[in-house]
Amino acid sequence: MLIETRVFTSEEIEVAMEVIDIVLKDPTQKDYHIYCMVDDQGQPIGYICYGPAPMTQRTFDLYWIAVNPDFQGQRIGSQLLDFLERVLKGMNGRMILVDTSSIPEYEKAQKFYLQNGFQEVARMNDYYWPGNDRITFCKRLL
Repeated sequence: MLIETRVFTSEEIEVAMEVIDIVLKDPTQKDYHIYCMVDDQGQPIGYICYGPAPMTQRTFDLYWIAVNPDFQGQRIGSQLLDFLERVLKGMNGRMILVDTSSIPEYEKAQKFYLQNGFQEVARMNDYYWPGNDRITFCKRLL
């Protein structure tokens, strides 16, 4: 799914797979939580990965959200975010933070977060490499 979106670099995909491995190998770990949405045949069509932000009180990082390209434009990503918000509100979560890139390949992601109630709260110029800023979006839950 990550490869098929044609957005993520091979390094990003490698990191995402490492996180998935961590969750699968140690169900007692508390750093990452992954939920997968499946279609009527039980095939994965999207997933979301989040975890508590270290040294905060009820702040959560959204690490990954991906939707199979065949299902994009059908609000799957928004449904995954809605699910995450319900889970975190049930835990008295205060906010969700997510980082993304400023390069053109990530404009769709930036618009997605804005359309789903996130606000840009920080930008670090040239973070990933010269000309590629890190953009942090936040959605307050309380």
